[in-house]
Amino acid sequence: MNPEPVVAKMPAMANHRGTPLPRIPVVPRRCVVVVFSLMSLCAWASPKSADTQPASGQRQAMTQQTRFYVIRGLQSEIAFARKPFPMGTKGLTLREDGTITPSGNDLEKALAMQGPSVKPGDRVRITQVRIARSFILFEINGGPLKKKKWYDHIDVGVGGMGIPTMTQTQQTKPENPRGTLLILAFKNYVPEIAPDALKEMLNPVLDFSSKSAAEAYLDTIPLKAKLAIQNHEVLVGMDQDMVIYSKGRPEKKIRENDEHGKPYEEWIYGQPPEDVEFVRFNGIEVVQVKIMKVDGEKIVRTEKEVDLKEVREAEARKQEQQQQQAAKPQPVANRPTLRRPGEEDDPAVPHPTTPASGQDPADPNQRDPTLGPPREPRTPTPMPAPPPSNPAPPGQSDPTSPGR
Repeated sequence: MNPEPVVAKMPAMANHRGTPLPRIPVVPRRCVVVVFSLMSLCAWASPKSADTQPASGQRQAMTQQTRFYVIRGLQSEIAFARKPFPMGTKGLTLREDGTITPSGNDLEKALAMQGPSVKPGDRVRITQVRIARSFILFEINGGPLKKKKWYDHIDVGVGGMGIPTMTQTQQTKPENPRGTLLILAFKNYVPEIAPDALKEMLNPVLDFSSKSAAEAYLDTIPLKAKLAIQNHEVLVGMDQDMVIYSKGRPEKKIRENDEHGKPYEEWIYGQPPEDVEFVRFNGIEVVQVKIMKVDGEKIVRTEKEVDLKEVREAEARKQEQQQQQAAKPQPVANRPTLRRPGEEDDPAVPHPTTPASGQDPADPNQRDPTLGPPREPRTPTPMPAPPPSNPAPPGQSDPTSPGR
């Protein structure tokens, strides 16, 4: 049963004409509290529902599957900078309408105070992509903060009695002068957008269409490995350079021995609750790829999927040809000649490029074909006999002469 309104027991009041005023019912306090709570809840929930659930005709928020494609399509991607990036944790902010902050005098002031991290025309790499509710964060060249190793947090010293001590240091992360940030900001939420369209939005700041070193490198490897690198995948048989071009440098490495006692190196990409990929190397070649899915599925590949033997043989043949070409005698250019422009060599006149046996190598006619036919070798002129060291006096014969 609904409670009846409580009527205040107060004397009746009249207006200036003498007409009595109606009595005002008093509402219970708990009803007032409930009404105000409902009003505040509706006011708080209305803008949130408008952002997360757009009306018909508006763009849709980015789904989890599209987030995965965007991260896979842009992480470890190489581009060229169109704008200078200042050092520090602010970097540049690009809004969806194309405006860039800081810009103009503010950008010049930031570059003068903090220094440039990336200059226009520099080759940069997107090392990490993070998608938030209303913006996408791109780490350029490792980000503004340098990732510290586990041993950087430990300080080893010598205590009393010569016993070594180990303490954990609490230090701030050092800055990375080569890294910076790029923030792509949206109005309310990150919309549903493909990786190629996202690259076009980043075109005022980063250029993905220029010929880069990665594209030049991809032209020298097999087609299967090239497609895998473009899709940021790792195949068994790749080398370390291919893995870096495909996935970037790993955040963690492990060096251990397998069950047969052979040493190996394992690169780890990703961390839970995302997919984690373990790439094992034997030397510089990938021998195993293990992927741990979020749902618990385990994928292990050990059979060779790409063979680089042909690539190495082609490189060896190319180096051998270059060495043979360098061993051949090269003609000397820009030598003086008496020929007019357009005149050709007379085939009847021999032009040896190297001196024959018995010829004087110092004769320019024997080594330069542009100065005419070779001449006959010079005949040495006999030198006169030297005078005796002790000549005989006039009128006397030489006692050493054979006629005496």
